[in-house]
Amino acid sequence: MNILVIGGTRFFGKHTVNTLLEQGHNVTLAIRGNTKNVFGDKVSYIEIERTDPESLRNALSNKFFDVVIDKIAYCSYDLKYVLDVINCSKYILMSTTAVYEPKHLNCIEEDWNPLTKELIWCKRLEYPYDVIKRSAECALFQKYPKQNAIAVRYPFVIGEDDYTKRLYFYVEHTIRQTPMYIDNIDYQMGFINSKEAGEFMAYLVNTDFTGAINGCSVGTTSLREIINYVEEKTGKKAILDNSGDKAPYNGEVEYSINTDKAKILGYEFSNLNDWIYSLIDVYIEQLK
Repeated sequence: MNILVIGGTRFFGKHTVNTLLEQGHNVTLAIRGNTKNVFGDKVSYIEIERTDPESLRNALSNKFFDVVIDKIAYCSYDLKYVLDVINCSKYILMSTTAVYEPKHLNCIEEDWNPLTKELIWCKRLEYPYDVIKRSAECALFQKYPKQNAIAVRYPFVIGEDDYTKRLYFYVEHTIRQTPMYIDNIDYQMGFINSKEAGEFMAYLVNTDFTGAINGCSVGTTSLREIINYVEEKTGKKAILDNSGDKAPYNGEVEYSINTDKAKILGYEFSNLNDWIYSLIDVYIEQLK
């Protein structure tokens, strides 16, 4: 198939592209600037400015792709700018579990239905992240009902290539014994590793599924469990202090993500405990 990936040059977007290439698809990357060195001549390239409707119109009008994977449609206007000009058989939106109001234990896809919510037309910086991502799903399913589409909902994506360094924060502060303020240290939370996040997006290309679908590693963990592991491995003691550096996951509620729909499609996610501590070991090694 001919597949366009918007946002495939870093983090788990790279894993999506690599998996698509392994599957034998013809991949085109929509890029901003000179990032062709990431995949070289293994893919084709289209240069765009993602938030500029004129740029997207010039680059994508009158083009057809079997599948469009849009990793960086954050808000309703981002989505509109693409779907108003491009023709595709399937559109896959990178959404988020932040759409759930709020997240909770055993979140299932039906807990938040974009067809029943108010559509807000907005740009990226006009509202908080959860609001703009909800707007993107609402726009997709309310304004483009004839478009075969999937909204993939992930929790925090982490891995060695995670440029946000949110999980790394806890490891680094524990080892460096830098005071940190954590307001939810015992809450159970879900994660997905970057490689699997990329591979699942590619997996969906070959399914007939439409609608919203969750992706998440099986199981949960707490920040206390993570910090305890770092302490045991390094002999360092985390300094928890209300005046310390504010931790990246502050404000998150306790939650878990149900992935039964993905399992029915034939995709089974890995167990969180099978890989998260290996990732922490990598971070520990980097901090020596």
